[in-house]
Amino acid sequence: MENGAFGRTVRRARERIAPQVVGLPLGGRRRAPGLRREELAGLAGISVDYLTRLEQGRATSPSAQVVEALARGLRLPDAERDLLFRLAGLAAPATGLVPTRITPSVQRLLDRLAGVPLVVYDAAWNLVTANAPYDALMGETSALRGNERNGVWRNVLGTGSRTRQTTDEHEQQVTRLVADLRMTAAHYPNDTSLRRLVAELHAASPRFVELWETATDPAPAERSRHKVVEHPAVGPISLDCDTLVVAEDNLRIMAYTAQPGTPDADRLELAIVLGTQSLID
Repeated sequence: MENGAFGRTVRRARERIAPQVVGLPLGGRRRAPGLRREELAGLAGISVDYLTRLEQGRATSPSAQVVEALARGLRLPDAERDLLFRLAGLAAPATGLVPTRITPSVQRLLDRLAGVPLVVYDAAWNLVTANAPYDALMGETSALRGNERNGVWRNVLGTGSRTRQTTDEHEQQVTRLVADLRMTAAHYPNDTSLRRLVAELHAASPRFVELWETATDPAPAERSRHKVVEHPAVGPISLDCDTLVVAEDNLRIMAYTAQPGTPDADRLELAIVLGTQSLID
């Protein structure tokens, strides 16, 4: 990483972006323009201490995931995002790979829906980002590491989620996810991370192998679904889950809502309040 240049670039970008641009209130008096370090750290999902060390040049070699998260938090256009990767000593993600880029226009859409539990997955069902209401509803996503951040892995081999499912419902979901992953693998044959994920799933799960070999093409389309989330503090919450697809970037945005004026809407609101308070604390 070029000595100090990465940190200076991040700091200058942080200082020139207005809080309201990223959906944050202006709050009280600010000693400096732009975002506070703790605000950018929260947007990028990293610690304030790590961001401080990056900006001061005391931490080097940030991962591609961290650089992407900072670029997303700073709402950098493509040219500035690519520069940030170069300053970190990394190549910007090449074409032909599964896209993980959330463009500024899509990020503005997410900001406008800041009160709705939202999670974004890429075409291989890797978790790209989730907002605070989603973490409050479904559990903190920052605790997920490695393959646990992949929705196919979690449903085939891992811990699953707080969603209540019958055995048949779970089997239908896994079948759909595996078929969708096979389509993605065919579309991005040069993505080594995707090939590694598929190989590890093959090695770990005979059921995955069976579903992979018998997957239909195209995969059954995902549709709006009714879900019951078992929240540990407020109990079961009956919700609608809608998946929005960003076609060009092949991202999936999942939004969870409740029928207004119902007890489920009240429980969802309470779960978000409790969860976001615990995240702040």
